[in-house]
Amino acid sequence: MAVAPLAVSGTVWVVVVIAAVVLLLLLAVAMYNKLVRLRNRTQNAWAQVDVQLRKRYDLIPNLVETVKGYASHEKSTFEEVTKARTAAQQASTVQQQAGAENMLTAAIGRLFAVAEAYPELRASENFQQLQAELSDVEQKIAVSRQVYNDTVLTYNNAVQSVPTNLFANMFNFSEKQYFEIEEAAREAPRVQFTS
Repeated sequence: MAVAPLAVSGTVWVVVVIAAVVLLLLLAVAMYNKLVRLRNRTQNAWAQVDVQLRKRYDLIPNLVETVKGYASHEKSTFEEVTKARTAAQQASTVQQQAGAENMLTAAIGRLFAVAEAYPELRASENFQQLQAELSDVEQKIAVSRQVYNDTVLTYNNAVQSVPTNLFANMFNFSEKQYFEIEEAAREAPRVQFTS
Protein backbone atom coordinates (compact mmCIF):
# COMPACT_ATOMS: atom_id res chain seq x y z
CA MET A 1 0.00 0.00 0.00
CA ALA A 2 3.00 2.29 0.17
CA VAL A 3 3.02 2.39 -3.65
CA ALA A 4 -0.47 3.94 -3.94
CA PRO A 5 0.41 7.22 -2.19
CA LEU A 6 3.39 7.62 -4.52
CA ALA A 7 1.18 7.10 -7.58
CA VAL A 8 -1.33 9.67 -6.34
CA SER A 9 1.50 12.02 -5.50
CA GLY A 10 2.94 11.61 -9.03
CA THR A 11 -0.46 12.34 -10.57
CA VAL A 12 -0.79 15.49 -8.46
CA TRP A 13 2.60 16.68 -9.71
CA VAL A 14 1.62 16.09 -13.31
CA VAL A 15 -1.58 18.10 -12.78
CA VAL A 16 0.37 20.91 -11.08
CA VAL A 17 2.90 21.03 -13.91
CA ILE A 18 0.16 21.05 -16.58
CA ALA A 19 -1.69 23.80 -14.70
CA ALA A 20 1.51 25.86 -14.44
CA VAL A 21 2.20 25.47 -18.17
CA VAL A 22 -1.38 26.46 -19.04
CA LEU A 23 -1.15 29.46 -16.69
CA LEU A 24 2.14 30.55 -18.29
CA LEU A 25 0.64 30.20 -21.78
CA LEU A 26 -2.39 32.28 -20.77
CA LEU A 27 -0.08 34.93 -19.28
CA ALA A 28 1.99 34.98 -22.50
CA VAL A 29 -1.15 35.38 -24.63
CA ALA A 30 -2.36 38.21 -22.37
CA MET A 31 0.95 40.07 -22.60
CA TYR A 32 1.13 39.62 -26.37
CA ASN A 33 -2.44 40.88 -26.78
CA LYS A 34 -1.65 43.88 -24.57
CA LEU A 35 1.29 44.79 -26.81
CA VAL A 36 -0.88 44.42 -29.93
CA ARG A 37 -3.61 46.65 -28.43
CA LEU A 38 -1.09 49.32 -27.45
CA ARG A 39 0.60 49.23 -30.86
CA ASN A 40 -2.79 49.59 -32.56
CA ARG A 41 -3.73 52.51 -30.29
CA THR A 42 -0.46 54.19 -31.23
CA GLN A 43 -1.19 53.69 -34.93
CA ASN A 44 -4.71 55.04 -34.45
CA ALA A 45 -3.41 58.09 -32.59
CA TRP A 46 -0.96 58.77 -35.44
CA ALA A 47 -3.82 58.47 -37.92
CA GLN A 48 -5.65 61.20 -35.99
CA VAL A 49 -2.57 63.45 -36.18
CA ASP A 50 -2.39 62.70 -39.90
CA VAL A 51 -6.04 63.72 -40.40
CA GLN A 52 -5.37 67.12 -38.84
CA LEU A 53 -2.16 67.58 -40.82
CA ARG A 54 -4.06 66.83 -44.05
CA LYS A 55 -6.61 69.52 -43.14
CA ARG A 56 -3.72 71.92 -42.64
CA TYR A 57 -2.24 70.98 -46.01
CA ASP A 58 -5.61 71.56 -47.69
CA LEU A 59 -5.86 75.07 -46.21
CA ILE A 60 -2.39 76.19 -47.25
CA PRO A 61 -2.98 76.54 -51.03
CA ASN A 62 -6.05 78.71 -50.38
CA LEU A 63 -4.07 80.84 -47.97
CA VAL A 64 -1.19 81.23 -50.43
CA GLU A 65 -3.56 82.17 -53.27
CA THR A 66 -5.32 84.73 -51.08
CA VAL A 67 -2.06 86.40 -50.07
CA LYS A 68 -0.77 86.17 -53.66
CA GLY A 69 -3.64 88.34 -54.80
CA TYR A 70 -2.32 91.18 -52.66
CA ALA A 71 1.42 90.53 -52.62
CA SER A 72 2.29 88.91 -55.93
CA HIS A 73 5.89 90.12 -55.75
CA GLU A 74 6.62 87.83 -52.75
CA LYS A 75 7.20 84.83 -55.03
CA SER A 76 10.03 83.31 -52.95
CA THR A 77 7.82 83.18 -49.86
CA PHE A 78 5.04 81.41 -51.77
CA GLU A 79 7.50 78.91 -53.23
CA GLU A 80 8.94 78.24 -49.78
CA VAL A 81 5.48 77.51 -48.34
CA THR A 82 4.64 75.23 -51.26
CA LYS A 83 7.96 73.39 -50.98
CA ALA A 84 7.54 72.92 -47.22
CA ARG A 85 3.97 71.65 -47.69
CA THR A 86 5.14 69.12 -50.27
CA ALA A 87 7.95 67.91 -47.98
CA ALA A 88 5.51 67.50 -45.11
CA GLN A 89 3.10 65.50 -47.27
CA GLN A 90 5.90 63.19 -48.42
CA ALA A 91 7.38 62.47 -44.98
CA SER A 92 7.28 58.76 -44.19
CA THR A 93 8.45 58.52 -40.57
CA VAL A 94 7.45 60.38 -37.42
CA GLN A 95 10.87 62.06 -37.26
CA GLN A 96 10.72 63.16 -40.90
CA GLN A 97 7.18 64.42 -40.32
CA ALA A 98 8.27 66.45 -37.30
CA GLY A 99 11.12 68.06 -39.23
CA ALA A 100 8.90 68.82 -42.21
CA GLU A 101 6.20 70.27 -39.98
CA ASN A 102 8.78 72.54 -38.34
CA MET A 103 9.79 73.85 -41.78
CA LEU A 104 6.15 74.31 -42.76
CA THR A 105 5.30 76.18 -39.56
CA ALA A 106 8.23 78.54 -40.14
CA ALA A 107 7.19 79.09 -43.78
CA ILE A 108 3.60 79.85 -42.76
CA GLY A 109 4.93 82.30 -40.18
CA ARG A 110 6.84 84.12 -42.94
CA LEU A 111 3.70 84.11 -45.11
CA PHE A 112 1.76 85.80 -42.33
CA ALA A 113 4.58 88.28 -41.86
CA VAL A 114 4.17 89.23 -45.54
CA ALA A 115 0.42 89.54 -45.05
CA GLU A 116 0.88 92.00 -42.19
CA ALA A 117 2.12 94.60 -44.68
CA TYR A 118 -1.25 94.59 -46.48
CA PRO A 119 -4.15 96.05 -44.44
CA GLU A 120 -6.64 95.32 -47.26
CA LEU A 121 -5.64 91.65 -47.14
CA ARG A 122 -6.03 91.45 -43.37
CA ALA A 123 -9.48 93.00 -43.68
CA SER A 124 -10.72 90.63 -46.39
CA GLU A 125 -13.39 88.17 -45.32
CA ASN A 126 -11.73 85.27 -47.14
CA PHE A 127 -8.41 85.84 -45.38
CA GLN A 128 -10.10 86.16 -41.99
CA GLN A 129 -11.96 82.89 -42.57
CA LEU A 130 -8.73 81.14 -43.56
CA GLN A 131 -7.07 82.55 -40.42
CA ALA A 132 -9.81 81.15 -38.23
CA GLU A 133 -9.73 77.75 -39.94
CA LEU A 134 -5.94 77.53 -39.67
CA SER A 135 -6.04 78.50 -36.01
CA ASP A 136 -8.65 75.79 -35.37
CA VAL A 137 -6.61 73.17 -37.23
CA GLU A 138 -3.42 74.17 -35.37
CA GLN A 139 -5.23 73.63 -32.05
CA LYS A 140 -6.50 70.24 -33.21
CA ILE A 141 -3.00 69.27 -34.33
CA ALA A 142 -1.66 70.17 -30.88
CA VAL A 143 -4.32 68.02 -29.18
CA SER A 144 -3.78 65.12 -31.59
CA ARG A 145 -0.02 65.34 -31.09
CA GLN A 146 -0.48 65.21 -27.31
CA VAL A 147 -2.77 62.17 -27.56
CA TYR A 148 -0.28 60.46 -29.87
CA ASN A 149 2.67 61.16 -27.57
CA ASP A 150 0.70 59.92 -24.53
CA THR A 151 -0.17 56.73 -26.41
CA VAL A 152 3.46 56.26 -27.45
CA LEU A 153 4.50 56.69 -23.80
CA THR A 154 2.12 53.92 -22.70
CA TYR A 155 3.25 51.64 -25.53
CA ASN A 156 6.96 52.28 -24.93
CA ASN A 157 6.51 51.63 -21.21
CA ALA A 158 5.02 48.23 -22.03
CA VAL A 159 7.78 47.45 -24.54
CA GLN A 160 10.47 48.33 -21.98
CA SER A 161 8.92 46.87 -18.80
CA VAL A 162 9.43 43.37 -17.45
CA PRO A 163 7.89 40.89 -18.30
CA THR A 164 6.25 42.32 -21.45
CA ASN A 165 9.66 43.40 -22.76
CA LEU A 166 10.55 39.71 -23.16
CA PHE A 167 7.58 39.21 -25.47
CA ALA A 168 8.19 42.54 -27.19
CA ASN A 169 11.69 41.38 -28.10
CA MET A 170 10.53 37.92 -29.19
CA PHE A 171 7.78 39.29 -31.46
CA ASN A 172 9.62 42.40 -32.75
CA PHE A 173 7.59 45.08 -31.00
CA SER A 174 9.92 48.06 -31.19
CA GLU A 175 9.69 51.43 -29.50
CA LYS A 176 7.82 54.22 -31.28
CA GLN A 177 9.13 57.75 -31.80
CA TYR A 178 7.47 60.77 -30.23
CA PHE A 179 6.17 63.53 -32.48
CA GLU A 180 8.36 66.33 -31.19
CA ILE A 181 8.85 69.82 -32.48
CA GLU A 182 11.91 72.03 -32.31
CA GLU A 183 12.15 74.76 -29.70
CA ALA A 184 11.88 77.48 -32.37
CA ALA A 185 8.62 76.01 -33.67
CA ARG A 186 6.91 75.38 -30.32
CA GLU A 187 4.53 78.27 -30.91
CA ALA A 188 1.76 78.00 -33.48
CA PRO A 189 2.03 80.45 -36.34
CA ARG A 190 0.61 83.81 -35.45
CA VAL A 191 -2.74 84.17 -37.16
CA GLN A 192 -4.12 87.28 -35.49
CA PHE A 193 -3.34 90.65 -37.03
CA THR A 194 -3.47 94.16 -35.67
CA SER A 195 -4.03 97.29 -37.68
